[in-house]
Amino acid sequence: LVGGHVAEACTTLAVGRKASADGSVFLSHSNDAEGGADARLCFVPAKDHAAGSKRPIYWDREDYPRYVVRGRSSCYEPKPGQTLDEPIGYIPEVAHTFQYYEATYGLMNEHGVSMGETTCSGVFGTAAVGHGGLALVSIDSLSRIALERTKTAREAVKLMGSLAETYGFYGVGSFEGSAESLMVGDPQEVFIFHILPDPAGTGAIWTAQRVPDEHVAVVSNMFVIREIDFEDTHNFLYSDSVKTVAEAKGWWKQGQPLDFTKTYSDGEYAQKFYSGRRMWGAFQKFGVTNFPDNYTDLRVTPVYPVTAKPASPVQLRDLFSIHRYYYEGTKHDMTKGVAAGPWGDPDRFATTSNIVKGGWERSISIYRTSTTSVVQARSGGQGSVLWFAPHTPAASCFIPLSAASQSVPAPYGIADPNSLSRNSAYWAHRYVFNVAKIKYSYAMQDVRAAQAKFEEEGEALVARLDASSEAGRLDEEYAKHAQRVVDEFWALPDHIVSKYADGWADDKTPLSYPDWWLQAVGYQNGPPPPPPKNPGSAGATSPCDDASVQRCVSACPASGFARCAAACAGGCAEAAAPAPALVV
Repeated sequence: LVGGHVAEACTTLAVGRKASADGSVFLSHSNDAEGGADARLCFVPAKDHAAGSKRPIYWDREDYPRYVVRGRSSCYEPKPGQTLDEPIGYIPEVAHTFQYYEATYGLMNEHGVSMGETTCSGVFGTAAVGHGGLALVSIDSLSRIALERTKTAREAVKLMGSLAETYGFYGVGSFEGSAESLMVGDPQEVFIFHILPDPAGTGAIWTAQRVPDEHVAVVSNMFVIREIDFEDTHNFLYSDSVKTVAEAKGWWKQGQPLDFTKTYSDGEYAQKFYSGRRMWGAFQKFGVTNFPDNYTDLRVTPVYPVTAKPASPVQLRDLFSIHRYYYEGTKHDMTKGVAAGPWGDPDRFATTSNIVKGGWERSISIYRTSTTSVVQARSGGQGSVLWFAPHTPAASCFIPLSAASQSVPAPYGIADPNSLSRNSAYWAHRYVFNVAKIKYSYAMQDVRAAQAKFEEEGEALVARLDASSEAGRLDEEYAKHAQRVVDEFWALPDHIVSKYADGWADDKTPLSYPDWWLQAVGYQNGPPPPPPKNPGSAGATSPCDDASVQRCVSACPASGFARCAAACAGGCAEAAAPAPALVV
């Protein structure tokens, strides 16, 4: 938690409609927060508003609870002990607002307009009204307002930019910086949208670039848009301040190319490769493998393209896979090495040391994700589909919900990170994830089997319901599927413990440590076998007789059998060796 906000470091993906296998536009977002984030999925119904109404704007703290208000969504109605939040300001309301789903940010509305967020560094920063600044809107509120009011991604980009310029934009103020990026899509097209405060803290600087229909894009906590073609209004949208601020600061002159990232980004934060490695990894998974994994300065040099054409049509579950990626099979594979331990655990928990200086690789999948969403924006059937997974995607399961649905399955609206609930989908997956650590490489096989089973069933359910336009039936069918997922994942921890407890599989096969790890930790330097019994002692059995050697060998465990058997035979040979001659 930084400055009253949950520090977030997210990864977003976008896929143009001609790059996808089914003609959908895909976009995604992993909310890689800390332990206090609000992981609830909330439904906001459509509403009509009286003339002259005002829409309240709240300060977005992002941790649990996001905010507490009446009349917006059942998610936010006050619970015992909670205090209603006060607006920090208002903007004029419109006559009608659309229904949509939201988590920390707006996700998808009834028209298939959808969002995926990642915080970025920026050269300017400011604070909210009432919190030390003059700006009214954050990316949280902008994404929600856009889903309330727009039917296309292009409209959404223009509205968010206009509101930010008019009312002032502020970032969350965490260590990542006070700039933001969104993937903004609909069934026809998808944009990369970048925004940061202006120097005065009362406006905004923003631009958006259209992702070509045949391309994919990756944004991971750093701007990616480079040269803006100010004449191409189909593929580029921007505020006048992009040019006026750069010119006033002496960073750009009329007639020169303007590289938005080089001009307005503050580069990677936390450490080198924090953003670039994820870009490299995601492009690898898209089959785009001709980019380096090393560079000097990602801000100054455009190491990776803004967009690229994938090697093959992108399937829905390819995005699930990317969000579960720990660079397996590459030289950056986080399931390998001493840090991963004997069971190949790829997660590296928060590390603080005043003695040892260093850092961990930043993978796409990470233990501290609160939610991951993938939107399948499309026009046919029941319309666009939101695929939602609470907690880290490595141990979660994506469930579908239709843009035409009008509710959230009950377990997905319960997600207090400080209070374990057996009724919560978030806690089911969090529990599975932590229990799987006892034998990660083994236990995750059971987790992945459950994921594959229910995500395949989810796709089949979407296909079956495409013929239905009745919102009530959609709600019922998706809620039943979601409940089955939750029930299965609550049963999974007991299964994992039963199957892998105390270092044994449930068939009593010992799950031995791998040889490479035994060597790495010095197992070979451990205590030697006991010395052989003295052949001359009363009642002693010769260590060289067949019966003694057989008893010794039969007592050897399956793990390390060869080494144990050799020690048995070695003891015999040692006892049979002639004594050294006495030198007088």
